[in-house]
Amino acid sequence: MAEEVANKAAEEAAKEPQSVEVLNSFISDPVGYVTAHQDAIISVCTNLLYAMLILVIGWLVAKVFGGITNKVLSKAKVEVTIARFAGQLVKYAILAFVITAALGRLGIETASFIAIIGAASFAVGMALQGSLSNFAAGVLLLIFRPIKAGEYVNVAGQEGVVQEITIFTTALLSVDNKMIVIPNSAVGSGTIINFSREEKRRVDFNFSIAYGSDIETAKKALRQMFEADDRVIKEDGITTVVSALGESAVTIHCRVWVKSANYWDVFFDGNEKALAALGKAAVEIPYRTISVINKK
Repeated sequence: MAEEVANKAAEEAAKEPQSVEVLNSFISDPVGYVTAHQDAIISVCTNLLYAMLILVIGWLVAKVFGGITNKVLSKAKVEVTIARFAGQLVKYAILAFVITAALGRLGIETASFIAIIGAASFAVGMALQGSLSNFAAGVLLLIFRPIKAGEYVNVAGQEGVVQEITIFTTALLSVDNKMIVIPNSAVGSGTIINFSREEKRRVDFNFSIAYGSDIETAKKALRQMFEADDRVIKEDGITTVVSALGESAVTIHCRVWVKSANYWDVFFDGNEKALAALGKAAVEIPYRTISVINKK
């Protein structure tokens, strides 16, 4: 054991003078040194030239293939954000192989280099775990497209019109003009309600009438009111039924179908017009009353 340690120490001590001797030899007679070692120098220069060519050509190939990927996905009507991201991913993946090949040509050991990159990638991945979950959810949202820009949705407990879907966040504009930015992980892991995806929606109404009023008269008045509205889709039917018997009123439930874009207009107009229609038909609408008894 002691002999092995002594041998290693002797080898390390021999390296230093040898390096100094080579440097002194080159300084004292550079032409002679180059002539004596021309084969090794030519080999190094050749490898350096090849490495530079690999880098230049590889960079051009990576750029071309990245652009082709972006164009192909765009023509296939893939979301612009994910098409650009895929193009960049292809570009940098090719560049990683190109750099590894150039280092190998120079005689640099790439196994340790790849191991360092892998370890660094793992560390960065752990540090950006939340961002990576948002990224993964964003990619799925852009691929499967449960929501799109311009649609009115309810996601992560928030309602609004979708303004933009990026790799990491989704932006909504609320009805009172507030910008709401939601992490994609929250959007992807929760329930998504899309109010605009279907062409038509059902509007539900509940109207209360007094027990003394004629139910058939009230139902007829409400039906005629909806039939006169051009926005109501008559082919899908108009429903007017008694849905509940309350403590002080009978509830008439009405259902009509409209185009999704007309939902709120029909809902608000329907409540307003129902008051006039029931009043015209002499149907009493109950309201809370208080009886005051004055005892003397």
